[in-house]
Amino acid sequence: MKSLKSFLLFAASLCTFAAQAAPAAPDLDLGVSFYSKIITEEGVTRESRYEERWLRRTGHVWVERVLPQRAKDTHEHKGSGHRHFNPTLLARHVTLEDGKLKLEYVDAHARERIAVPPGEYGNVSFNGSWDSQFYLVAPKMIAELPLSTRVSNVPGARWREREKNGQFQRVLWDDERQIALVIESGDRAGQEFQRIEARPSKASAAAPWNKLAGYSLREYADFLD
Repeated sequence: MKSLKSFLLFAASLCTFAAQAAPAAPDLDLGVSFYSKIITEEGVTRESRYEERWLRRTGHVWVERVLPQRAKDTHEHKGSGHRHFNPTLLARHVTLEDGKLKLEYVDAHARERIAVPPGEYGNVSFNGSWDSQFYLVAPKMIAELPLSTRVSNVPGARWREREKNGQFQRVLWDDERQIALVIESGDRAGQEFQRIEARPSKASAAAPWNKLAGYSLREYADFLD
């Protein structure tokens, strides 16, 4: 039985790391929602939902989980000593400069930036793909997905989909904004279904990574026991 993790691996499999500079694309602020439903072999239905705030600019992607107030309060009341590293609670900042990708997490409460080396990407559930951060689905892979007859209600966006052995993948791709608006996967039997939906808006003037002056820089290894 596949899980949300397998869905995220599917989304990652659509993405190919771009060694060269990413093609020009408009700056965007996104609200991204994630939904997963799985019916287990025992007949138990498991559903999960969460949302993220996603900003992209040339060479930068910033992602923050939308958290309930209780989770924010718990994180803020922890001391400044040795803390458990939970990437879900921190903003993720990915940069690409001269073809080199860098990953860091930002703890606004502790005023810290935590650098994560490539060898540790798997431990923070990061696939190392710039395209998966910047476009949600790599344009190269979009071109390989056949166009669908499914009607799009978004001007300039077209559905592409593929189905094999009862498993389907669908992507609603916005050509003008160069972003995947919807990513769906699942099976025809209804045992599983996963959906990512992006809601683009005009890019805000302020970029959060420009407000990190004075933040201390720590290494991911500092948080390992």
